[in-house]
Amino acid sequence: MTGLRIAQLANFVGPTSGGMRTAIEHLGQGYADAGAERIVITPGERDTVIETAAGTVIRMKAPKVGGGYRLITDPWKVIDTLERFRPTTVEISDKSTLLPVARWARRSVIGSILFSHERLDAMLSLRTGRQLGVAAGVGALYKLLSRTYDAVVVTSRYAAAEFDEVTTPLVRIPLGVDLDTFHPSLAEPVDDGVLKLVHAGRLSREKSPHLAVATAAELHRRGVRMRMDVYGSGPHLDELIAIAGSAPVTFHGYVDGRRTLARHLAEADIALSVCPGETFGLAVLEALAAGTPVITADTGGARELVDETCGRWAPATPTALADAVLELAQLPGRRPAARQRAELYDWNTCVQRMLNLHTRLTQARLAA
Repeated sequence: MTGLRIAQLANFVGPTSGGMRTAIEHLGQGYADAGAERIVITPGERDTVIETAAGTVIRMKAPKVGGGYRLITDPWKVIDTLERFRPTTVEISDKSTLLPVARWARRSVIGSILFSHERLDAMLSLRTGRQLGVAAGVGALYKLLSRTYDAVVVTSRYAAAEFDEVTTPLVRIPLGVDLDTFHPSLAEPVDDGVLKLVHAGRLSREKSPHLAVATAAELHRRGVRMRMDVYGSGPHLDELIAIAGSAPVTFHGYVDGRRTLARHLAEADIALSVCPGETFGLAVLEALAAGTPVITADTGGARELVDETCGRWAPATPTALADAVLELAQLPGRRPAARQRAELYDWNTCVQRMLNLHTRLTQARLAA
């Protein structure tokens, strides 16, 4: 891949963007390992430049805009940096504020990729609790995006559905999972008659932790011997404690270290990752890789990651999901099946497909 100079740009970065950060890091390391030059630009508390083995990491001073997020509000500063780096392609994880960068890339005969990490319609509906008017509000933006970028990368069929596939240059590339860090060998579940559930993720409304905790509370109401461990922090902890009530749900807070999280996942019988608006679901893959079967909602990209051998899915209600949990708990062979399912999603395949796309766009621009 000699000759590729890839710039990765991510905006609106904050405490709930862990999946996006994980993807950018794995892709960036893969680009560097393949011989491409690479920089990554993200918002930060102050301007910093860090040289790493995987390329240059540039953090641009950006204000907080709520919920702990930071947002680069000056795209021209980004363009100045890119003009010095002279990329062959830019890979942008932002659908609004960095549009001027995509337009600059088109004028400069540089390939541009929009990496669509989330569906705006689903995200806004989950955050606001409203669905009416959301689709109409983002429709015009999607049309603009399809005319601006050379390619739009989506990670699932669900993620693709927000775009008009007739007019948008869509490329579906599923993400991967760290199969070494997340592994069944980290823990041996104990069969003591207690159903052990786990939920890992940011405790904010768009990740639907309320639904996961309410499902545990419903199982407790039915008299099921169970416990649930919740790993993650966020603004809605008090609400979740209230929803749990007398159910044996323990909130452990933020987990420092992926290996530690992997061990906790491997200790559980079933993982609950039930957000109905998730575009992909790295948390699902991490649980599967740890040998833990998964319950998902019957909508969203996470549903596409499980099959009947290692998971169940149901409408996004506590009653339906509790039924699914009890059914999955009786499924034989579910733990080895979960690991086998996760092995279909490795980072090397994802990186190679992204590199092929960057190469194709670079060659097309050179030939133009």
